[in-house]
Amino acid sequence: MADTKVMLMQGNTAVVEGAIAAGVRFYGGYPITPSTEIAEGMAKRLPMVGGKFMQTEDEIAGLGTVIGASLGGLKAMTATSGPGFSLKQEMIGLACNAEVPCVIVDVQRVGPSTGQPTSPSQGDVMQTKWGTHGDHWVIVVSPSSVPECFTLTQRAVALAETYRVPVIMLMDEIVGHMRERIEIPVSYDDVPQVNRARPTCPPEEYLAYRAGESGVPEMADFGSGYRWHVSGLVHDDTGFPKSSGKATMEAENRLRGKIMNHRDEIIQVERHMLDDAEFAIIAFGGAARTAYDAVEMARARGLKVGLLRPITIWPFATHEVRELARSVKGILVHELNCGQYVISVKAAVGGACPVDLYAKYDNESATPEEMLAEIEKAMKGDGLI
Repeated sequence: MADTKVMLMQGNTAVVEGAIAAGVRFYGGYPITPSTEIAEGMAKRLPMVGGKFMQTEDEIAGLGTVIGASLGGLKAMTATSGPGFSLKQEMIGLACNAEVPCVIVDVQRVGPSTGQPTSPSQGDVMQTKWGTHGDHWVIVVSPSSVPECFTLTQRAVALAETYRVPVIMLMDEIVGHMRERIEIPVSYDDVPQVNRARPTCPPEEYLAYRAGESGVPEMADFGSGYRWHVSGLVHDDTGFPKSSGKATMEAENRLRGKIMNHRDEIIQVERHMLDDAEFAIIAFGGAARTAYDAVEMARARGLKVGLLRPITIWPFATHEVRELARSVKGILVHELNCGQYVISVKAAVGGACPVDLYAKYDNESATPEEMLAEIEKAMKGDGLI
């Protein structure tokens, strides 16, 4: 097509291009393997489109600058890996409670602590949901291909702007460092933009956290003539602290509701060869890439196997997994960790069918042959073959 170009691109680079296409104009962060190419790419690309790049002294400051830039009206992003993501948790809590839209890319690597910087892992799954203190609500999405790195980064920005919430792009070293064919627009001028709702009332009538039916307040840019108070404390519509139990419950219920009441618009899953499947794999990100081939190999052996790939990791696709469990005789969850996502899968399945785990945590991704062997093992154990 005349308005697109075909390229061989790395996953991390596709994230950069997706962010630029979505209108991200500020990046603040600190380089860390295996996400460093994102920082390098943003440092190069942002000045070309009138944006700003800032390398900070640490990961905490990196997200701090992103929050500040977002309050000033910019679409803002940072990227890191597991150890840096741990350091960002306090700032993530602030962004959740103050309702500051931003995108945080976590290109996972083996842990704990320094771990194996260049090896693939999916060990940050629970950290993305519960890493910061208290009850808080975020959206987490996970790409499994280079083209999806481009499109899902745009969606992450759109979700952050729509719901005034931190959105985490949960990647892994496999997807971040692989190179694939990708077709992208020659110009991003016509890429649809999603922007936060801004106030239309006069400044003297503006209440920073007054939310309508959607549960999402309008957000004024700092310096635009609207004055408002930003606080990590529980607050009322004015933004100023409010310590009553009633105010706490109202604030918490709204923060949760603005996401969970829109779960149908937020949650995405991919169903692959599930129409007649008797057995299903659940896998996401880099782990799902092996699952595609394993499903094809299983089908070649006459095994009716399909794949459910969560694209939205949190909120959890409870309804979709529960529906799957009612249509198959067994499920195999594949993760590049000791077993984290499987906990939520089992809770959603509720005993409707057996749930097995194929945990891979030896610094390498599974091969299709290894996964096929795990599929056959699980199906035999469940009495399906």
